[in-house]
Amino acid sequence: MNRFPRPLLACLLAIAAAPAAQAAEVDCRLDFNLSGWSAFYKTAKGSGTISCDNGSRMAVSISAKGGGITFGKSRIDNGVGEFSGVRSIQETLGTYAAAEAHAGAVRSSKAQVMTKGEVSLALAGTGKGWDLGVAFGNFVIEPR
Repeated sequence: MNRFPRPLLACLLAIAAAPAAQAAEVDCRLDFNLSGWSAFYKTAKGSGTISCDNGSRMAVSISAKGGGITFGKSRIDNGVGEFSGVRSIQETLGTYAAAEAHAGAVRSSKAQVMTKGEVSLALAGTGKGWDLGVAFGNFVIEPR
């Protein structure tokens, strides 16, 4: 004989399954353009769109700031970022810790991985400009 009436058992199972459904990760992607300069202190600004496989989309503003031994000017067009560890598009917003090494002249390539808690962002892009150095700082994504 069952210890719980069927309606109560069904309710308990639904409650137990709710956190598992909320914990499902979504795949989100950032398409962006970014330009900036550096002379010991690095700064860059840009914009982009985040789109997720659950259909959510958001226009965003991007800024990057940091210090270190770095000099140059660069522009990334049609850059791509892949988020991991995301359960909703809202978790893509915020400040990511960044560290990078870079070198380029005329045509420049950049790849970088950043973290914000359990969320990671891998960026890749090519662009124009010249730069040389090592920079540490942050990468901020905000709604536009």
